[in-house]
Amino acid sequence: MIGEFVGQLLHAVTVAHVFHLQSQSYSQHMALCSFYEDLQDAVDGFAECYQSAYGLIDDYPKTLELPEGDPTKWLDGLSQFVQEKRTGLSDDSELQNLIDEIQGIIDRTLYKLRFLK
Repeated sequence: MIGEFVGQLLHAVTVAHVFHLQSQSYSQHMALCSFYEDLQDAVDGFAECYQSAYGLIDDYPKTLELPEGDPTKWLDGLSQFVQEKRTGLSDDSELQNLIDEIQGIIDRTLYKLRFLK
């Protein structure tokens, strides 16, 4: 399960970068840029801390696809994924705090995409 969680979040960096490059809206372009830059560091930090406590992650997904459509809807789905998966990962407070930071990055980006046009 941890490989799926980290793998999906690392994949989200790539997805956001593709959405960023395809955007025709400056505000969306910039919001997605901040998202993929911030998320990459946050996921890397989470994975390193997790591996320090539990060992190397070795069950990453083999294939991931690029979604189509609206980045806001995609981020809503990513937010739901994080909320659903976080409970089965670890009860360690430091890991849950790092997941909170990841959720905060998603939430800030959703705010920018919805309200800063």
